[in-house]
Amino acid sequence: MDLTKNKIPSNVSHIHLIGVCGSAMGALACSLKSMGYHVTGSDQAVYPPMSTFLKKQGIKIQIGYLPEHIKASADLVVIGNTAKKTNPEVMTTIEQGLFFCSLPQAVNHFMGNGKKLLVVTGTHGKTTASSILAWILESAGYSPSFLIGGILKNFDCNFQVGSGDYLVLEGDEYDTSFFDKGPKFMHYLPHSAILTSVEFDHADIYKDVAAVQKAFRGFVSQIPSEGMLFAADTGAYLEEVLSDSFSLPVRYGQKDTATWRFENIKIQQGQTTFDVFYNDSLFGSFTTSMMGVHNLANTIACIGVLHRIGLSASQIAKGLLTFKGIKRRQEIRGVQNKITVLDDFAHHPTAVTETIRAVKPFFPNGRLIAVFEPRTNSSRRNFFQKDYPYSFIKADLICIPKPPLQENIDPKERFCSKTLVNDLQKLGKEAYFFQDASDIIDFISDKAKPEDVILIMSNGGFDNIHERLLTRLKQKGDR
Repeated sequence: MDLTKNKIPSNVSHIHLIGVCGSAMGALACSLKSMGYHVTGSDQAVYPPMSTFLKKQGIKIQIGYLPEHIKASADLVVIGNTAKKTNPEVMTTIEQGLFFCSLPQAVNHFMGNGKKLLVVTGTHGKTTASSILAWILESAGYSPSFLIGGILKNFDCNFQVGSGDYLVLEGDEYDTSFFDKGPKFMHYLPHSAILTSVEFDHADIYKDVAAVQKAFRGFVSQIPSEGMLFAADTGAYLEEVLSDSFSLPVRYGQKDTATWRFENIKIQQGQTTFDVFYNDSLFGSFTTSMMGVHNLANTIACIGVLHRIGLSASQIAKGLLTFKGIKRRQEIRGVQNKITVLDDFAHHPTAVTETIRAVKPFFPNGRLIAVFEPRTNSSRRNFFQKDYPYSFIKADLICIPKPPLQENIDPKERFCSKTLVNDLQKLGKEAYFFQDASDIIDFISDKAKPEDVILIMSNGGFDNIHERLLTRLKQKGDR
């Protein structure tokens, strides 16, 4: 296959994106359109919220991957990492000799040109931390550009082409494209970078944690001498990665040795207040509506970056107080009969543990009912089979459905929900297995009581379980 056209020409007007409904690809498409380019896109996995979001932004989605979607008038084709070299549109792009590039190449060229990059990486917390950065910069009048994997409630979108000096990016460790199997974040040279954590994930492209560490080592080692790395103060795998850092990273967290440290945490009236210390001196007191110590860690990392940029404690505190969060991250979808339904993206065992631990204190008067759909490439496999039971220890009642989309996974590698339920029951937990979302809705609508919180964790649509459950609870209350 001729890859000589893997470049961006000097004159571009029409840009076509293959795989436009991915969260990052969709954000790029909208950013390019806002910059004045003619943008078209195609995808075969077309469903809300991204499909409706793109439509709202005026971008027409062509359904399926068909050769006729590739027009000779396209000056550039951006190929998403879900598109293989056998994709009909990819093949047509090559055959017609059109210029093409990957998502991070396009981001660097069109959005990053002349900007200082603030890159957030790590196994957990990337979307939250990058969103906090973007909003506090915006609230302080810095007009940042950003491209993030989740919808920021303050902006009602996941992108912005700002007039300021900074571009906030969620640095993804997933592979770039079929013609570039390196991580996306290797394309970004940061002014400031955050490394939240390093754990095994993305089992479809990384064979073990050593492979994950190698990817992060590559990112850490390429940070420019004038750049600065802010790294969490916990995690054995992360410590090994940091051994390759050319400069001493700035550490953040709760250890006494951390440069940026948070303590004196108080939860009251749905908010968390905490003190931040910089080099053992009080930097300021802050308040956030986000739940959990893990989110305080994400926040203090951002505070370190923002301080480096020049923001004051009062500017940061004002922005943090008005930060509304991200859709699908501890998002309250509704309350019926005093029963709260929460939506969260958690899927890794660590993320499940921290999310449950974070939510529990905010709803002290009822039970925490955890609903977990093993849907990601990693969670549908049995890599974490033995780890998941301990992730649900703080939950009062646990519902686990049959994993979807396991047909193409070797039976020996498949995750088993029934085994997880059995292991939970052995630990003394009230846990149940279900065939699908409908069965869970039937069960919970009968079991749930006022003051309970139902925490639904999935990285997919989960058959619209949130709205369906809220409707059922309302119908029950109307009887």
